[in-house]
Amino acid sequence: MLFAHGYGCDQNMWRFVTPAFQDTHRIVLFDHVGNGKSDLSAYRDSRHGSLAGYAEDILEIVQENDLRDVIFVGHSVSAMIGVLAAIREPERFSGIVMIGPSPRYIDDEADGYVGGFLHSDIEQMLESLDSNYLGWSSAMAPVIMGNPDRPELGEELTNSFCRTDPEIARKFARVTFLSDNRADLPDLRVPSLILQCADDVIAPAVVGDYVHKNTQESTFMALNATGHCPNLSAPEETVDAIKSWL
Repeated sequence: MLFAHGYGCDQNMWRFVTPAFQDTHRIVLFDHVGNGKSDLSAYRDSRHGSLAGYAEDILEIVQENDLRDVIFVGHSVSAMIGVLAAIREPERFSGIVMIGPSPRYIDDEADGYVGGFLHSDIEQMLESLDSNYLGWSSAMAPVIMGNPDRPELGEELTNSFCRTDPEIARKFARVTFLSDNRADLPDLRVPSLILQCADDVIAPAVVGDYVHKNTQESTFMALNATGHCPNLSAPEETVDAIKSWL
């Protein structure tokens, strides 16, 4: 099982989930470039200017470790990164678990697609991030996490954001929130599980439903967990959902 964290996070975000699978699967964890303990010198504008470049990173991990029958578990933006990797080399993957996925965060009035944000919302957010990354992190992390009755969760996400390289974080935010991977979903030929949280301000339920309806061999599960990070806020429910699908 290969676990990929979301924007502004690192592999430590899986610490409540991975132990449940250690007896049955080889666990592979990593940090996206710019996050955690990654090698910052590995970042390339030409490569990491699109999610396809991050998918190449996934495939390098898979190839260098000769991984096969991979269950890829991707949180948030990493769900789409995993989709792109599995489309490129489907023979390496046996399943994709998408936690809070979104193929496009911005609404598209032309075809009625609802992503949850207006284009102006995203541009305003990116401008705020560019001008004051630490301030943006402190304000946004608790909103993304949800669960206001458990402020320690929002604090952990804030601290994770603040440990991320600010320059790479700014660039990765643009790649994440301005991407449109809707056309890629029908090309996925690997069975997938979509885990949808309640009250997720980043990836609302209508988006999870869209991913399910446009992805072949997909299973949709609505979690009772709220917010965008059930791997931290509701790890037991997350584990149970994945195990029931496996």
